[in-house]
Amino acid sequence: MSEPVLRTQGGVTLIGGGSVTREDLAEALAIAPHLVAADSGADQALAMGYRPEAVIGDFDSLGNDTRGALPGDALHHVAEQDSTDFQKCLSRIRARFVLAVGFDGRRLDHTLAALNVMVRMPAPTTIMLAAEDVVFVCPPTLALDLPDGTRFSLFPMGQAQGTSEGLEWPIAGISFAPSGPGGTSNRVTGPVRLTMEGPMLVMVPRETLRHVLVGLRLW
Repeated sequence: MSEPVLRTQGGVTLIGGGSVTREDLAEALAIAPHLVAADSGADQALAMGYRPEAVIGDFDSLGNDTRGALPGDALHHVAEQDSTDFQKCLSRIRARFVLAVGFDGRRLDHTLAALNVMVRMPAPTTIMLAAEDVVFVCPPTLALDLPDGTRFSLFPMGQAQGTSEGLEWPIAGISFAPSGPGGTSNRVTGPVRLTMEGPMLVMVPRETLRHVLVGLRLW
């Protein structure tokens, strides 16, 4: 277990070096006010007028100007190359939840690696804010109250199966797998109730973020 860099009973916004807008960051910080940057995410944060409390990573892409603009005790260099900067950050944050911005939209390999880490690291609870989606790992039971017609996608990250209520196409009896059936582009028909065994990502529209926070008992 890595030594924590930041502890909080609330939420942390984690910014990466991928695609992120000023609006994305402001939305996340309104909910999770502690800001941590993964490597070059600090460059983006400073460019938008925000100063991260901590920067964590191998610093292979962190700008020299950013290094000079931040106090030394905010910089946490982790030299090992066996984990991504995203994983380095999550393993050093002790928080109720993390909202991750800037981890999609540029390099697909970085996005896939971040999703993989989310599945492998159940704590802290991590929600990725992508350009059009809110993405999180489905817990064993999940209750979400979403507007009828909301797009609701499931993507397996391993062997998975479950049951559902409130979806147009029920999932009971489906053996999900990355190389087999998926569950993308389902639709909400009422209060969603899921049970899930195995690693499954849930993807819903960005505007449902607060519904997700309530459903995950984070809000």
